Amino acid sequence: MARAPVRPGLALCGEGPPDRRIRGGSVNNSKVAVIGSGYMGGGIAQVLALAGRQVVLADASPELAASNRERLIREAADYGERGLFPRDAGEAVAERLTAAASLEDAVADVDLVEEAVPEILDLKHETLRRVSAACRADTLIGSNTSTISIGTLAQAVADPSRFLGVHFSNPAPFVPGVEVIPHATTDPSAVDRVVELLRECGKVGVPITDVTGFVLNRLQYALFSEAARLVDEGVATPEAVDLIARTTFGFRLPFFGPFAIADIAGLDVYDFCYGSLGAAYPDRFAAPSVLSERVERGELGVKTGRGFLATPRERASELATYRDEAYAALSGLLKQLGPAPVDY
Repeated sequence: MARAPVRPGLALCGEGPPDRRIRGGSVNNSKVAVIGSGYMGGGIAQVLALAGRQVVLADASPELAASNRERLIREAADYGERGLFPRDAGEAVAERLTAAASLEDAVADVDLVEEAVPEILDLKHETLRRVSAACRADTLIGSNTSTISIGTLAQAVADPSRFLGVHFSNPAPFVPGVEVIPHATTDPSAVDRVVELLRECGKVGVPITDVTGFVLNRLQYALFSEAARLVDEGVATPEAVDLIARTTFGFRLPFFGPFAIADIAGLDVYDFCYGSLGAAYPDRFAAPSVLSERVERGELGVKTGRGFLATPRERASELATYRDEAYAALSGLLKQLGPAPVDY
């Protein structure tokens, strides 16, 4: 059965005004270099170009950067025809995306550099040394690393106050959230400027603290570890685990994060469930102190007007209405799309 075109909000690919600059605290006319033009770097370049930025690609060779530029133009045009990008996306990317002869040429006069080379520490250090030596003194430098501590990467950057993590998720054009990760000496204004640029590109920049794995991957890999244990223990097959994850708690996650879900359920309920899980699996499940402390204070979530969040009891009915409408709409979208082409 043919699938109807899916049209995510076009702001995902940059609907904001194109004439903003990042230098000096604003984001008018910002010019960006993306170092590494593969799948992630290429997607980031498309996001920036579709938001009106001039983007320069660099890679291991000028030939690779040039061929990836052509690929990104073709891909953008295809996405436009399918209704996933604006209809003129191919032309827009072609107009704003160029390929440089070298890394040094790419970064010579840009306002932001986004490093997106493979997750090899020595390679990233070498790349960042070259970037910081060749770019302007006021150029911001970001890394798309998914797990390496930003403080570790900052060791290779001249004037590390301008360096921070800017971690897009895969696929970059369509996933809205971006982790923004300053290290200990990052200038706070750099965070503000990057978050603003991301907003202009239709993204949600979320500042967090610098730790290995950040937030996204610590959560993602914690879930995978427990899923793998369930399979190892013979509790369920991979197919069953995936099906349960997609159709139960995972169904809530597009609308509510883990703290909102806990507040809606009731923190006393969570505390009780941790007791059951801890009795069976003492090495893996114990009630977190941030949960137990709130329960002891009587902060049980929406039903008491305060838990991890501060949603008042008066909004409980409004919250339930939103929840029901959101879940019904998601059910309809899944029926429209049909099953994912994954074989078990």
